[in-house]
Amino acid sequence: MMADYDSTAETLRHIHRVRDHLNTVIAVLMERGRVHDASKFSEVEKPVLDVVYPRLRGLSYGTPEYLAVAREARVGLRHHYAHNSHHPEHYADGVAGMDLFDLVEMFCDWKAASERNPADGVKIEHNARVYAIAPQLAAVLANTIARWPEGK
Repeated sequence: MMADYDSTAETLRHIHRVRDHLNTVIAVLMERGRVHDASKFSEVEKPVLDVVYPRLRGLSYGTPEYLAVAREARVGLRHHYAHNSHHPEHYADGVAGMDLFDLVEMFCDWKAASERNPADGVKIEHNARVYAIAPQLAAVLANTIARWPEGK
């Protein structure tokens, strides 16, 4: 089958546009990384974290002991959630109110937080229950953990 049309130019235009869009995503995520959790240095959050962080060491995320300490930090947490859209609590409808940028930052936040207690790992199933994350999205998050590059 011989075609009169050569799709090379159109394919290259598409490839370049996808690359442009990916670069936009990268730029947005780089900026979010630059300002991530800056509110933790505020006069509302920092004093709370100075007290709470040492008490969280060694506690498994999501346990009653962990949650008891987190409840004591509720004033700081309320401020934090209000100023950081990568937390489901930022939105009235939780994860459903987030965009893809929020979601990626949330995932990276969970990954980094899990490194404080490596035995826990990222508790996707737990967070899916807590934040009413749909099974399909929970599977995507779990797949991402499973495919995470070693040593990163």
